[in-house]
Amino acid sequence: MTPRLLLLALLGITALGSLRAQLPALEPMLLVPEPKAMRSERSLQPEGAKLTVWSPAREIKAVPGLEVYDAQAFAKLGIGPQSFALRAKSAADRLLAALKPEVIRRSDGSVAYAVYRSDRPIMACLLVAPKLPEVFRELFGPEIWVAAPDRHSLFVFAAMPEAIEEFTEDLAQRFREDAHAASPEVFALREGAEPRVVAAFAR
Repeated sequence: MTPRLLLLALLGITALGSLRAQLPALEPMLLVPEPKAMRSERSLQPEGAKLTVWSPAREIKAVPGLEVYDAQAFAKLGIGPQSFALRAKSAADRLLAALKPEVIRRSDGSVAYAVYRSDRPIMACLLVAPKLPEVFRELFGPEIWVAAPDRHSLFVFAAMPEAIEEFTEDLAQRFREDAHAASPEVFALREGAEPRVVAAFAR
């Protein structure tokens, strides 16, 4: 190999190593909101939910990027659903700390909502992050309403029906048209409390 080719090869290896270092690690413990029809023995039911369950899942490299644990894979973890949920909440808080939401404003400058979006199908998993209400305390007050129609997005609103009414149809369309829909329900989140369902935007 000539010195020039050797240099190019070394540069390529260095660039590949740098790229790998920048890629986020795959998350092995996540709680993903799913339609109730997808419920398994490992799923948990949020307070007040009629249409949604939390399912233990892990991030994977292959499409669709997220995999719900089957019985065999979950058994290998050696923990129960409740213990998994505690670890998944910690993971959600860690992910939340590294992300910045987009704040959407109306024409008059008032805040319509905030949203987390990503190609990684883990945004809906942020719904269980205990620190999520704290992030939006100054913007929306001590309680927020949150919707996760698909795995790639999480919408955050002020805790009032009128804040979400104008976006109900858009949320419903996202839920109905996504092959990996998350939840058709709206969750109220408050610091120190578990998420609870307060409404539904689709059936």
